[in-house]
Amino acid sequence: MLMKKWLISLLIVMTILAGCGTATIEEEQTDPTAADNTTEETMSQEIKTPSEKPEHAETPDDEHFATATVSRVVDGDTVQIELDGQEETVRLLLVDTPETKHPNLPVQPFGPEASEFAVEKLAEKEIQIEFDGPERDKYDRLLGYIWVDGENFNQLLLEEGLARYAYVYDPPYIHQDEMKQAEQRAREAEIGIWSIDGYVTDDGFNHEGVKDDPQENQKTETPDEDVYYANCTEAREAGVTPLHEGDPGYGSHMDGDGDGVACE
Repeated sequence: MLMKKWLISLLIVMTILAGCGTATIEEEQTDPTAADNTTEETMSQEIKTPSEKPEHAETPDDEHFATATVSRVVDGDTVQIELDGQEETVRLLLVDTPETKHPNLPVQPFGPEASEFAVEKLAEKEIQIEFDGPERDKYDRLLGYIWVDGENFNQLLLEEGLARYAYVYDPPYIHQDEMKQAEQRAREAEIGIWSIDGYVTDDGFNHEGVKDDPQENQKTETPDEDVYYANCTEAREAGVTPLHEGDPGYGSHMDGDGDGVACE
């Protein structure tokens, strides 16, 4: 009888132990924590995988940047710089401003304004040049975007209506989308070069076909022979005194002593 009770107790214990072992195995097989850990580990590996085309950081420490000082502004889209102790010329990428110093072209409308804007923003400033594709053109000029005070100067020219988006030789370019959008905003606002109908073309600037050229208007307004002052009071009010013989508006009737200088 005692032996029979002992055997029954032993069977009960073995059954309990067997059940615990099965539960442990099943828990390991269905443990959601283990699956979560595996998923997190896989995601972590995917996040750390480098992209095929890394973005260029906007910092002078990047290999695509060089730090320099602007020594001279040639015109709106060309400057001279001091880079590593040497003089270099930089042609701005993706922009074209009206000519001011072309050997075969006259000064074009808004060319002087583009040059003045470049002087204001860049003259004697420390800048960063960002390269995008070939670093030099056929004239051995550096090609790039100029960054000054944290702003893309190439894009600023487009924003101000002082340049057209042009010379797209090796797309895609890093900043092409935002620069196209800047040009579109200026075009829609009809500012700068976009204020003259027919002036901007796919090939450049059509200065010959432009009507109401603001620079031509400045040259032809108030012909000399039409300037007449009845007396020195009128001349002084016009802010042109003293008047010398030969000046527009000079008249002997205002030159009392006959010395060739009126309204002294």
